[in-house]
Amino acid sequence: MELTEKTLESRRAFQGRLLRLDVDQVALPDGASAVREVVRHPGGVCVLPLHADGTVSVVRQFRYPYREVVTELPAGKLEPGEDPFDAIRRELSEETGFTAGQWREMGLFYPTPGYTDEVLHLYFARDLTPGPVHPDQGELLECGRVSLDQLVDQAMSGALKDGKTVALVLKVQRLLELEARG
Repeated sequence: MELTEKTLESRRAFQGRLLRLDVDQVALPDGASAVREVVRHPGGVCVLPLHADGTVSVVRQFRYPYREVVTELPAGKLEPGEDPFDAIRRELSEETGFTAGQWREMGLFYPTPGYTDEVLHLYFARDLTPGPVHPDQGELLECGRVSLDQLVDQAMSGALKDGKTVALVLKVQRLLELEARG
């Protein structure tokens, strides 16, 4: 079955510092047409930094759209043309102060494919070395450490709400289970 939609026309409805909004007229595979509103986003990165004692560095920050403080893994947006691996090393250092000696790519994550083209690059970091925290100007966050088991429990209970964090916590947990089996 053909599912691909073809863009017939695209109009820029909004251009901000971070996001753009395009309104596209598309042809559906069955011959009908539809309108798609697409938030264009530069993409981002997220990392699960696992310490030797089984704890994970997390950050807590106020997220204005939800009007609440959210627990998340260290993450950030890509700058134009920036390599995701360079970005995640920068974000880990800025938000937690740590650098990592061992890295593993954990795939891509589409946070909300119904209306944005945002792609998040997921990473797993080990062999952590502490350093100074140096967040971006205006980025107010609280760093902490939580056991990976506790994060898995929070992901399963719904207490952990950030989608990229839930996905990466569960992916790393599964990876570690597979590594333990040999």
